[in-house]
Amino acid sequence: MTNAADPLTLVLVGPMAAGKTSVGRRVARRLGVAFIDTDKRIVAAHGPIPEIFATHGEAHFRDLERAAVREALAEGGVISLGGGAVTDPETRALLRAHPVVFLTVSEAAVADRLRGGTRPLLAGEDPVEKWKRIFAERRGWYDEVASATFDTSRRPMQRIADEIVAWRREQR
Repeated sequence: MTNAADPLTLVLVGPMAAGKTSVGRRVARRLGVAFIDTDKRIVAAHGPIPEIFATHGEAHFRDLERAAVREALAEGGVISLGGGAVTDPETRALLRAHPVVFLTVSEAAVADRLRGGTRPLLAGEDPVEKWKRIFAERRGWYDEVASATFDTSRRPMQRIADEIVAWRREQR
Protein backbone atom coordinates (compact mmCIF):
# COMPACT_ATOMS: atom_id res chain seq x y z
CA MET A 1 0.00 0.00 0.00
CA THR A 2 1.27 3.45 -0.88
CA ASN A 3 0.48 6.76 0.75
CA ALA A 4 0.10 10.39 -0.30
CA ALA A 5 3.88 10.88 -0.10
CA ASP A 6 4.42 8.17 -2.73
CA PRO A 7 5.89 9.94 -5.76
CA LEU A 8 3.84 7.76 -8.12
CA THR A 9 0.42 8.76 -6.81
CA LEU A 10 -1.46 10.58 -9.56
CA VAL A 11 -5.04 11.80 -9.98
CA LEU A 12 -6.85 12.05 -13.33
CA VAL A 13 -9.67 14.56 -13.79
CA GLY A 14 -11.60 15.72 -16.81
CA PRO A 15 -14.99 15.75 -18.48
CA MET A 16 -17.07 12.71 -19.29
CA ALA A 17 -15.58 10.70 -22.16
CA ALA A 18 -12.09 12.24 -21.90
CA GLY A 19 -10.51 8.79 -21.42
CA LYS A 20 -9.75 8.89 -17.70
CA THR A 21 -10.34 5.17 -17.18
CA SER A 22 -8.58 3.88 -20.30
CA VAL A 23 -5.59 6.21 -19.89
CA GLY A 24 -5.53 5.65 -16.12
CA ARG A 25 -5.30 1.86 -16.43
CA ARG A 26 -2.37 2.20 -18.82
CA VAL A 27 -0.54 4.74 -16.63
CA ALA A 28 -0.99 2.58 -13.52
CA ARG A 29 0.33 -0.49 -15.35
CA ARG A 30 3.41 1.43 -16.55
CA LEU A 31 4.10 2.87 -13.09
CA GLY A 32 3.49 -0.47 -11.37
CA VAL A 33 0.83 0.93 -9.01
CA ALA A 34 -2.85 0.29 -8.36
CA PHE A 35 -5.56 1.85 -10.52
CA ILE A 36 -8.61 3.17 -8.69
CA ASP A 37 -11.75 4.39 -10.47
CA THR A 38 -13.82 6.21 -7.84
CA ASP A 39 -17.05 5.85 -9.87
CA LYS A 40 -16.59 2.06 -10.00
CA ARG A 41 -16.04 1.97 -6.23
CA ILE A 42 -19.23 3.96 -5.66
CA VAL A 43 -21.18 1.58 -7.93
CA ALA A 44 -19.77 -1.46 -6.11
CA ALA A 45 -20.77 -0.08 -2.71
CA HIS A 46 -24.01 1.78 -3.49
CA GLY A 47 -25.39 0.60 -6.84
CA PRO A 48 -25.65 2.21 -10.28
CA ILE A 49 -24.92 5.94 -10.42
CA PRO A 50 -28.11 6.77 -12.39
CA GLU A 51 -30.12 5.14 -9.59
CA ILE A 52 -28.25 7.09 -6.90
CA PHE A 53 -29.01 10.32 -8.77
CA ALA A 54 -32.69 9.37 -9.26
CA THR A 55 -33.30 8.14 -5.72
CA HIS A 56 -31.11 10.39 -3.58
CA GLY A 57 -30.08 13.32 -5.81
CA GLU A 58 -26.78 14.74 -6.96
CA ALA A 59 -25.81 16.18 -3.56
CA HIS A 60 -25.93 12.72 -1.97
CA PHE A 61 -23.88 11.31 -4.84
CA ARG A 62 -21.24 14.05 -4.36
CA ASP A 63 -21.01 13.10 -0.65
CA LEU A 64 -20.38 9.47 -1.61
CA GLU A 65 -17.90 10.60 -4.24
CA ARG A 66 -15.94 12.80 -1.81
CA ALA A 67 -15.61 9.87 0.60
CA ALA A 68 -14.44 7.61 -2.24
CA VAL A 69 -11.84 10.19 -3.33
CA ARG A 70 -10.56 10.61 0.23
CA GLU A 71 -10.20 6.84 0.61
CA ALA A 72 -8.48 6.43 -2.77
CA LEU A 73 -5.99 9.23 -2.03
CA ALA A 74 -5.12 7.53 1.26
CA GLU A 75 -4.36 4.31 -0.64
CA GLY A 76 -2.39 5.95 -3.46
CA GLY A 77 -1.78 4.85 -7.04
CA VAL A 78 -3.42 6.21 -10.18
CA ILE A 79 -6.87 7.52 -9.31
CA SER A 80 -9.54 8.36 -11.88
CA LEU A 81 -12.28 10.69 -10.68
CA GLY A 82 -15.76 11.07 -12.10
CA GLY A 83 -16.22 14.09 -14.35
CA GLY A 84 -18.13 16.08 -11.75
CA ALA A 85 -15.93 15.38 -8.73
CA VAL A 86 -14.27 18.80 -9.11
CA THR A 87 -17.61 20.57 -8.56
CA ASP A 88 -17.27 19.86 -4.83
CA PRO A 89 -15.04 22.38 -2.98
CA GLU A 90 -14.03 19.81 -0.36
CA THR A 91 -12.96 17.36 -3.06
CA ARG A 92 -10.91 20.09 -4.76
CA ALA A 93 -9.25 20.80 -1.41
CA LEU A 94 -8.32 17.11 -1.08
CA LEU A 95 -6.61 17.25 -4.48
CA ARG A 96 -4.30 20.17 -3.62
CA ALA A 97 -1.70 17.90 -2.02
CA HIS A 98 -1.45 15.62 -5.08
CA PRO A 99 -0.30 15.75 -8.71
CA VAL A 100 -3.41 16.06 -10.87
CA VAL A 101 -3.62 15.49 -14.63
CA PHE A 102 -6.48 17.17 -16.48
CA LEU A 103 -7.48 15.11 -19.53
CA THR A 104 -9.27 17.30 -22.03
CA VAL A 105 -11.03 16.32 -25.25
CA SER A 106 -12.53 18.16 -28.21
CA GLU A 107 -16.25 18.28 -28.99
CA ALA A 108 -15.72 16.33 -32.20
CA ALA A 109 -13.91 13.48 -30.46
CA VAL A 110 -16.46 13.40 -27.65
CA ALA A 111 -19.37 13.06 -30.08
CA ASP A 112 -17.95 9.71 -31.22
CA ARG A 113 -17.32 8.53 -27.66
CA LEU A 114 -20.75 9.42 -26.29
CA ARG A 115 -22.81 7.41 -28.77
CA GLY A 116 -24.74 4.67 -27.01
CA GLY A 117 -23.66 5.76 -23.54
CA THR A 118 -25.64 5.71 -20.31
CA ARG A 119 -24.39 8.80 -18.52
CA PRO A 120 -27.10 10.17 -16.19
CA LEU A 121 -26.21 13.84 -16.61
CA LEU A 122 -26.53 13.55 -20.40
CA ALA A 123 -29.95 11.90 -20.46
CA GLY A 124 -32.93 13.55 -22.12
CA GLU A 125 -31.38 15.91 -24.68
CA ASP A 126 -28.68 16.18 -27.32
CA PRO A 127 -25.78 14.59 -25.42
CA VAL A 128 -23.04 16.59 -27.16
CA GLU A 129 -24.78 19.92 -26.49
CA LYS A 130 -25.30 18.99 -22.85
CA TRP A 131 -21.68 17.74 -22.61
CA LYS A 132 -20.46 21.11 -23.98
CA ARG A 133 -22.50 23.00 -21.38
CA ILE A 134 -21.35 20.80 -18.49
CA PHE A 135 -17.70 21.02 -19.62
CA ALA A 136 -17.94 24.82 -19.86
CA GLU A 137 -19.35 24.96 -16.32
CA ARG A 138 -16.57 22.76 -14.91
CA ARG A 139 -13.57 23.86 -16.98
CA GLY A 140 -12.35 26.41 -14.44
CA TRP A 141 -12.37 23.79 -11.69
CA TYR A 142 -10.37 21.35 -13.83
CA ASP A 143 -7.83 24.10 -14.50
CA GLU A 144 -7.77 25.01 -10.78
CA VAL A 145 -6.77 21.53 -9.62
CA ALA A 146 -4.55 20.55 -12.58
CA SER A 147 -0.79 20.18 -12.35
CA ALA A 148 -0.64 19.32 -16.08
CA THR A 149 -3.08 19.02 -19.00
CA PHE A 150 -3.10 16.42 -21.79
CA ASP A 151 -5.49 16.38 -24.76
CA THR A 152 -6.91 12.92 -25.59
CA SER A 153 -8.88 13.94 -28.70
CA ARG A 154 -7.05 12.39 -31.63
CA ARG A 155 -4.07 10.44 -30.35
CA PRO A 156 -3.76 6.82 -29.23
CA MET A 157 -4.48 6.37 -25.53
CA GLN A 158 -1.20 4.46 -25.10
CA ARG A 159 0.81 7.42 -26.40
CA ILE A 160 -1.00 9.76 -24.02
CA ALA A 161 -0.37 7.34 -21.15
CA ASP A 162 3.34 7.19 -22.03
CA GLU A 163 3.53 11.01 -21.99
CA ILE A 164 1.81 11.16 -18.60
CA VAL A 165 4.18 8.53 -17.18
CA ALA A 166 7.20 10.51 -18.45
CA TRP A 167 5.75 13.74 -17.01
CA ARG A 168 5.05 12.08 -13.64
CA ARG A 169 8.55 10.65 -13.38
CA GLU A 170 10.01 14.10 -14.06
CA GLN A 171 8.10 15.47 -11.05
CA ARG A 172 10.13 13.52 -8.52
